[in-house]
Amino acid sequence: MRTGLCAALLLATVAGVGAQPPEIAGCPVFPPGNIWSAPVDALPVDSRSADYVATIGANQPMHPDFGSGLYNGGPIGIPFVVVSGLEPRRPAAFLYADESDPGPYAVPLDAPIEGGAHSDGDRHALALDKDNCILYELFDARPQADGSWRAGSGAIFDLRSHRLRPDGWTSADAAGLPILPGLVRFEEVAEGEIRHAIRFTARETRRAYVWPGRHYASRLTDARYPPMGQRFRLRANFDIAGFSPEIRVILEALKKYGMILADNGSPWYISGAPDERWNNERLRELRRLRGSDFEAVDVSTLMLAADSGATSVRREGPAVLSAASFQEGRVSPGEIISIFGNDIGPAAPLAASPDAAGLFGSELGGVRVLFDGDAAPLLYVSAGQINAVAPYALAGREVSNMDVRVRDMVVAGARVAIAGGSPAIFEPVLNEDYSPNAEANPAARGSVIILFGTGFGETDPAGIDGSLNAWPAPLPRAPVSVQIDGRGARVLYAGGAPSFVSGLFQINVVVPETARPGAAALTVAAGPYLTSPWLRVVVR
Repeated sequence: MRTGLCAALLLATVAGVGAQPPEIAGCPVFPPGNIWSAPVDALPVDSRSADYVATIGANQPMHPDFGSGLYNGGPIGIPFVVVSGLEPRRPAAFLYADESDPGPYAVPLDAPIEGGAHSDGDRHALALDKDNCILYELFDARPQADGSWRAGSGAIFDLRSHRLRPDGWTSADAAGLPILPGLVRFEEVAEGEIRHAIRFTARETRRAYVWPGRHYASRLTDARYPPMGQRFRLRANFDIAGFSPEIRVILEALKKYGMILADNGSPWYISGAPDERWNNERLRELRRLRGSDFEAVDVSTLMLAADSGATSVRREGPAVLSAASFQEGRVSPGEIISIFGNDIGPAAPLAASPDAAGLFGSELGGVRVLFDGDAAPLLYVSAGQINAVAPYALAGREVSNMDVRVRDMVVAGARVAIAGGSPAIFEPVLNEDYSPNAEANPAARGSVIILFGTGFGETDPAGIDGSLNAWPAPLPRAPVSVQIDGRGARVLYAGGAPSFVSGLFQINVVVPETARPGAAALTVAAGPYLTSPWLRVVVR
């Protein structure tokens, strides 16, 4: 256990940096450098490209599966609704509950449904909480009279995080990917630029998936068929001069960012959001494209970690994220963070160890990280990643200027927002025998589960930068509470993880006897600060 957790502190939460992502309702559609917004125009062609194009249909036309007006009584495309953080969260029951986030879901009962209220198709329902930047997506969504949802599957995405679905899980889409980030939206076309890959479907796919895909939906094993998550792009030499201006915007995006195979369906159908401003006649110009105008792309060189959508694409300035949640945002005193950038450390990675006095130092391999001049203890450094502990001196500040220095030269800097708390939990959740909680290894009601997290803010006694938690361990000043399946759970212990670096907390909590069997939502609060809603525990 100790070895695994140390590895998590030093190496986990790999995330990348890249171009500025698109925004919807003021929310970034994943942090900079996410695979959805990574350019693929310079990447190599996949070795099976010709086979994939042939099996999808080299002579099949592209089809815009979105537009204005109605088709069979429903909107043309996949609609979504933007809600506030005050939108009620509603319970949801799923056919595929073992691969769905348990919720609740902030999807209004009158949310627009793909194909219309009476559709017998995929019936996707999407809602974006603009205040918390949380995306809720349902497949085969059917509102119930009791105010809940019944659906085939559901997924919740934090748009500030690079975290992917658990390996092997579906989402509201067959490939286990979010839907909204891949939709063509009228607003971005009107602005003259699409800065993300586009979702598309193929009639037949393989029983396989490639990063960032997480799930397959086929019985075919022939390698000629494309796997879910496969990236394609429009060939660079395709002439777009004869197309309408708004169509050229889409074609430029297909060249630069390409499209991701996300579901089984009609061949070369690209997805978009319905909008009465679309000119359907101009959208039909896309049908002039054929499958042979595309090529499959090998994106494997972009991957930093299999469970993260982050890429190695460069951007200006470093990214500062929680080392537990993959979330880019506010940093709290004592939080274990990951900093990503370019040439911010030595070429050969170095992992830190405490010195004879039991302290992690603030210099490693010539690297130092300073917040307004206060040095951060370092846990790991490399050319692209630094894991550090935010100094406790940040308490009470609203912002801080962070500098990364290599041999006293400033190589990167960022202005970082500071919060009293930003709690996040390392995965996996552990059962009371320290085994990972999972579908095949659920926690019994009434048993104890063990969480390790960071971002709980100031402690009593006051935290000492870089020290190891001794017994009695420091306790967070903010009261820690836990909910499982919407029910308050009894916290037996919430304090510094003994013998680990200050800033790592251990929480022992009892699974409520009233928790329902199956996957249950897990939230942890430090005073007013909440963890993100993707956490879950499996109960029996």
